[in-house]
Amino acid sequence: MGEKKGFRHLRIFVQTAWTFLTNCYAVGFAEGKIYTGPLKHICFPGLNCYSCPGAVGACPIGSLQAVMGSWKFSISLYVGGFLMVIGALMGRFVCGWLCPFGLVQDLCHKIPFFKKINRFPGDRILRYLKYIILLVFVILMPLFVVDIVGQGGPAFCKYICPFGTLTGSIPLVFKNPGLQPMVGFLFRWKVAILLVTLLAAIIIYRPFCKYICPLGAAYALFNRVSFGGLWVDKEKCVNCGACSKVCKMGVDPLKMPGSAECIRCGECARVCPKDAIHLGFRFRVKKEKISVLKKE
Repeated sequence: MGEKKGFRHLRIFVQTAWTFLTNCYAVGFAEGKIYTGPLKHICFPGLNCYSCPGAVGACPIGSLQAVMGSWKFSISLYVGGFLMVIGALMGRFVCGWLCPFGLVQDLCHKIPFFKKINRFPGDRILRYLKYIILLVFVILMPLFVVDIVGQGGPAFCKYICPFGTLTGSIPLVFKNPGLQPMVGFLFRWKVAILLVTLLAAIIIYRPFCKYICPLGAAYALFNRVSFGGLWVDKEKCVNCGACSKVCKMGVDPLKMPGSAECIRCGECARVCPKDAIHLGFRFRVKKEKISVLKKE
């Protein structure tokens, strides 16, 4: 049991370590400048705002918007290939373990509140909103809402992304007095989105991941076929329902271990009394019952 309790601490450690690793350019925070070195051309799996002073890599969603909005109207094979490779390997494991804004929401949800909300009317329908945002703000608007020279803009980053506001806009405005007189409605609008998201995260587990994040939507498309995932040994399972009760993403691992909503957090495996659920990578052989992380 002690090992299972330590699993939760392991995930928090990995999330925290990855957040610091991908946002370790301390000089940027100190001087209010953006890192523009060679690493900035490399996409990192989770949300990683380009405008964050500490960010040393690129965000897949920001990069995808950039190439979609290019005046050449060419789609980068690198960005598309990156999303497909990461999606095929890990699916939404990235959301649960490697996304800095996922960590922010997890920490917010730990703040005590008299009533946490797991499900509410309209929750299921709202889950589709992130796919609409992916299509409209990440793909269509950069393609068709263009300036005089035919260049599209990063619509999601510009109008919605709360993580970009938290780690990019606010630190840059704070450290650069010259930018402060330029603050207008758009900045206040995005700060409002950030505040609503953080407040909602106290009551609802990961509202941004559930309803808004286009990167999570992209990875969700690969959840059922990714090498990394949840594997249920039905011979061990006693249908106690502990796994579905503990899942804050509203997934029943027994019925749908490859659900697009599963972020591979491993809580279901942690509470399983029969050790019937495994989180890890495996090859599909012999009726899909072998897990590389299965205890011998």
